[in-house]
Amino acid sequence: MHGTLPEQGVKASSADKNRDTSAPTQKKSPKLILLSLFFLLLIIVGEHLSRNSLLPALATRVDGSSSAIATTSFSLLQKLDEKLCRALGCVNRPVSDFSAWKITSVTLSSENAREGLKNASNQSVLQVGIQNRLALPVLFPNLEISLTDPEESEIKMIRLTPQEWLPTTWQEAHPGFLSQGAPSGEIFTAALPISLPQNAAGYRVRVFYREK
Repeated sequence: MHGTLPEQGVKASSADKNRDTSAPTQKKSPKLILLSLFFLLLIIVGEHLSRNSLLPALATRVDGSSSAIATTSFSLLQKLDEKLCRALGCVNRPVSDFSAWKITSVTLSSENAREGLKNASNQSVLQVGIQNRLALPVLFPNLEISLTDPEESEIKMIRLTPQEWLPTTWQEAHPGFLSQGAPSGEIFTAALPISLPQNAAGYRVRVFYREK
């Protein structure tokens, strides 16, 4: 006497095992999706809450010194940040970043070129061009001008606040410039009258922030 019921039973139990092992996999998929969405939400919320410290830390330079990959990545981050700000609201706080500034040009010209630096009564004009290289607004720095003698020893120092060195026309067009900061990539050119000492032979210009 022959029968096939045991074999069907084996096949049935095998099929049950297959169903048992596949069912948990199907149940885990929604959990994995929800977990991924949760972590994505955490990243988005974290970016929004720490944006005033995160963005300056990741900001690239606009003068070509940053890599193309870094520039593209930061541009995408800025677009995401703008969308979040439109939806959730943001308070922008420009940073005081010394490394953001680049002195693009410095020239000292005398009102009377024949007398040059040797005439103490000669009024000269120092033209300074500085640029905000950061891909974000940056608070305006102070300017420091050091006049030196032929031995390169400092004989006079001039310190100017942003209100003193920024062009008046630019200040009038941007009344909130002290709190809003300098726009990214913009170059500012200042023409500063300077009375030179008799033994002045050289000069140095730098930007700095006052310690709070």
